[in-house]
Amino acid sequence: MSHIGSLLSEATTLMMTGMLVVFAFLTMMVFLVSLMSRLVPKETPPLSPAGSKSAQTPINSTDVSPQVVAAISAAVHQYRSSAKHK
Repeated sequence: MSHIGSLLSEATTLMMTGMLVVFAFLTMMVFLVSLMSRLVPKETPPLSPAGSKSAQTPINSTDVSPQVVAAISAAVHQYRSSAKHK
């Protein structure tokens, strides 16, 4: 019986050691990341020149050609009709 007790004691010690090592590593990583976020300057997007074409004409994502809409509609209709038969 004492052999099992010593094994359980050793297993508990090993488990606690592993948990403390992981906790210490994660705590150190959190502090280092927060320190880096204070020290490293934030990235700013590059400013586009005033005469660039992209600054004058914003891309509108709602401008889709009617052919693309028709192709997507046909594909959805075909998928739904084939899914009903399965």
